[in-house]
Amino acid sequence: MIVEILCVGNELLSGITLNSNAHWLAGQIAAAGGTLKRVTVVGDDLVEISTAVRESLARKPDILITTGGLGATYDDLTLEGVAQALGVRTVLDERAVEMLRKSYAVRKLNYELTNERLKMARIPEGSTPIQNLLGSAPAVLVQAGNTKIFCLQGVPSEMKAIFEEKVLPLIKEGVGPFVAKEVNYNVRGVAEAMIAPALLRIVGSHPRNSIYLKTHPHGYYRKKTPQIRIQVISRGSDSKEVRKRLDAIAKVIEKEVAALGGRILRR
Repeated sequence: MIVEILCVGNELLSGITLNSNAHWLAGQIAAAGGTLKRVTVVGDDLVEISTAVRESLARKPDILITTGGLGATYDDLTLEGVAQALGVRTVLDERAVEMLRKSYAVRKLNYELTNERLKMARIPEGSTPIQNLLGSAPAVLVQAGNTKIFCLQGVPSEMKAIFEEKVLPLIKEGVGPFVAKEVNYNVRGVAEAMIAPALLRIVGSHPRNSIYLKTHPHGYYRKKTPQIRIQVISRGSDSKEVRKRLDAIAKVIEKEVAALGGRILRR
């Protein structure tokens, strides 16, 4: 399952808001066995949004997730940008209007459906609204060829709820049986460049995407002795095979660290 993320919002580009949505989504997708190929961030600009959507669709991911830009204000342009990219109009959808009414009723908000609020119910023609009970604006599902576009809210709690209910099951279904097992080594006395050749041999001796092997520098002990973390993830559909592969790689890494004069502080 190939997934891309498009985050919309000037606040993400100005440094006002940390892009926690992309970070959380990436973790969820990886844990489910999906492959996140790209995260794109654009501002609240119609041309930028529509261009980013078209470019993503040209790469043909299974799922494109957008976050942000679904609200009632003038700069909430995500749905219009998606519609423009697909060459369709945005239309007032009665299902989305009813979802707005329901979301207000659930939270006991006696709001009038003004033109500004009805803006949240204007969705790309042919798309499907998704009820949002934690906030106001419905999420939207658009089918574009073989790609499903999920337009999710920017508010993290709202985005997470709909992702877990509607998007995550599709990723898991597409991936099928999936197991991931991980081990980390905190190592002292070995620099990244020293162990890089061994890691390259390990990666080359296993099927692509079956392992993830990464070193993370952790500074220097007493200003001169390098410290790193070595992360190993074994992935696949068979739990026993995944564990066997992880154990085999672990033995090689432990041997290499010792041969380089390093010391494993913690596994």
